[in-house]
Amino acid sequence: MGCGSAHLRLYSGLFQAMRAALLIQRWYRQYVARLEMRRRCTWHIFQSIEYAGEQDQIKFTRVYCLCLSGNLISHIFRENEICRDIEWERYFCYKNIEVPELYSGPHLSFPLTVSNVADLVEAFKNKQQLHTRYVLQLLLESWKLLRMLPNINQVSTCQTKEITICGDLHGHLEDLLLVFYKNGMPSVEKSYVFNGDFVDRGKDSIEILLILFAFMLLYPNNVHLNRGNHEDYIVNLRYGFTKEVLGKYRLHGKKILKLLQKIFSWLPLATVIDQKVLILHGGISDTTDLNIIAQADRHKVKSTSFLLVNGRMDNSLQRHCSLAYNSPLRSRYNFQSRSMQNFSSKVNLAVEEELKEQRRMAGLSQSYHDLRSSLSSDSDSDNYETYEDDSNEWKQVIIVDMLWSDPMPQDGCIPNEVRGGGCYWGPDVTEKVLRRHNLQLLIRSHECKQEGYEFCHNRKVLTIFSASNYYEVGSNRGAYIRLGPDLVPHFIQYQANRSTRELTLRQSVGETERSALRALREQLFAHKSDLLYAFQDYDTDNTGWISLKHWATAVEAVLRLGLPWRVLRSQLVTTTQDGMLDYQGWLRELPITEPKTESHVTLSIEQLFGWVTLILWKNSLMNSHHSLIGLISFEEFRQTWKLLSSHLKMEISDEAILDMAVSIDFNKDGSIDINEFMEAFRLVDRTMNLPSEPNHTKTDE
Repeated sequence: MGCGSAHLRLYSGLFQAMRAALLIQRWYRQYVARLEMRRRCTWHIFQSIEYAGEQDQIKFTRVYCLCLSGNLISHIFRENEICRDIEWERYFCYKNIEVPELYSGPHLSFPLTVSNVADLVEAFKNKQQLHTRYVLQLLLESWKLLRMLPNINQVSTCQTKEITICGDLHGHLEDLLLVFYKNGMPSVEKSYVFNGDFVDRGKDSIEILLILFAFMLLYPNNVHLNRGNHEDYIVNLRYGFTKEVLGKYRLHGKKILKLLQKIFSWLPLATVIDQKVLILHGGISDTTDLNIIAQADRHKVKSTSFLLVNGRMDNSLQRHCSLAYNSPLRSRYNFQSRSMQNFSSKVNLAVEEELKEQRRMAGLSQSYHDLRSSLSSDSDSDNYETYEDDSNEWKQVIIVDMLWSDPMPQDGCIPNEVRGGGCYWGPDVTEKVLRRHNLQLLIRSHECKQEGYEFCHNRKVLTIFSASNYYEVGSNRGAYIRLGPDLVPHFIQYQANRSTRELTLRQSVGETERSALRALREQLFAHKSDLLYAFQDYDTDNTGWISLKHWATAVEAVLRLGLPWRVLRSQLVTTTQDGMLDYQGWLRELPITEPKTESHVTLSIEQLFGWVTLILWKNSLMNSHHSLIGLISFEEFRQTWKLLSSHLKMEISDEAILDMAVSIDFNKDGSIDINEFMEAFRLVDRTMNLPSEPNHTKTDE
């Protein structure tokens, strides 16, 4: 009897222990699930804001390219596009630039040596700056080499045991240095493929380019660079690279940017390893054909953004018949070409009428026809991407797909409306393209992944992303791939920021979530005026109150981020009364009290106006009779701002514009030069708490 009682107590104890273990297990699973839900929601916020920014980039480029007959952006870097390469080489000549004795940075000799490149990497690691003479010389040699390379590089693992593949770096020099530390520097025994998007967003883009170009010159058979969608001078205007170069190299910044524009257009489009693995930046489409890509004049595509906003390249028409992707390429293109021409003529007519009205409202006497004539009088056929025939034009459509497209889980090929360019392609398209070219794997980048890499399409498409902490510290890992003769990818993940490795999962999710919500509030703050109008549409009685349902609907209608606003409502709306929101009070509470100094995922209205003003100022500079001395008059400044404000339906008085011009005119000579404008823009930029320039020793001039 006693024995049975003991067994009963034992079994009872075991039952209680198992029950407790199951309860703990269930609680832990729920806890992890909640953390994962928060992490995914945070990720969705960051990604939606990023893609919305890319849509805005296309929209703003469309406004300026169409409204100003395509001349606006192209004139920014323009000197004389009709020049031949030999004349451009004379223009970029560095020999008359002297290196002062006080210069303490790295010195380069050409042809480059291993010690030269090692010194360069070490100097950048120590925050030193390369002198302008060496920058131009290094870029000029890189341009000469790139012009000799094919559109698609062929690489073999027979020459080296492994090939390392890196994805987007986006100006994150610490990530590149960490890859070199963990994996070794490029050499004859260690080949690398860098898959585009070297610049923008981060603060060390020019340093990354110079390091990669130096290694490419040193080991041309072992270091391969593919072009990304951010190797684009129009995109660089928005995402920071143009500003970085002009800030670090003030005297020769424009010449460096012009040379980089040419270099970007000559970057190869893809790399193939052992004729089995295709590496390109964005992706493919239902019309991708490597044989056609190999024949394209890639250097004619100065900017894919320009192609996207050109009438020929409207996305919805470009892929109008994408569901019938088995149809012949020629018939599909013929249909699209006719559609593009019809669309282009309609859009240009509508824009012309709209701009006439806006110029009338802005009080400008010059007609749109006169404006077009004055701008087109010195137009450049090369920058407008005017193509010799339909075949060349279609080849460049395919290039856009290669740089901008993303995979999707469903079959088919549809316009990439989220980014505003390229397409979404499905597993069936992957299978078709790989089978057509006897390939077994497609490696691409272009998308930030939380773990640094991700498979899709039955493990036949692999995304690799090498910029860790891309959205915020702790938001994602970076990764790179090692590919041996067996062509089986091996992944190495990392976090460049040491502090993130010390955080628990809960702390990491919490930090990233707070950063995402802060970025979202910045987006809301940047759209305050539009939000107020949207809220007032639901407040027909002018009570100042709307329902939370209407709040969520209005916010999505304005921001168009596709976020679960009802889920986020508790994080964004703190005070309600009986399910109603005082929207005016909520808007007043939106200003950010403690802005992050390292946030780069959003631009406020003030910052955006700063960039737009910079673009328009350069356009006026290049087209004015003052271009030789680099000045812009107050009247040119006024006309530019009146035109812009009328288009954006924002009132700004002549007095306010004059006050702005006078405040920028530091030497009080009645005109504005580039140094005055850049200094004013730098001061505004600092007050808006954008990332500040690193403390470099000013030794370049």
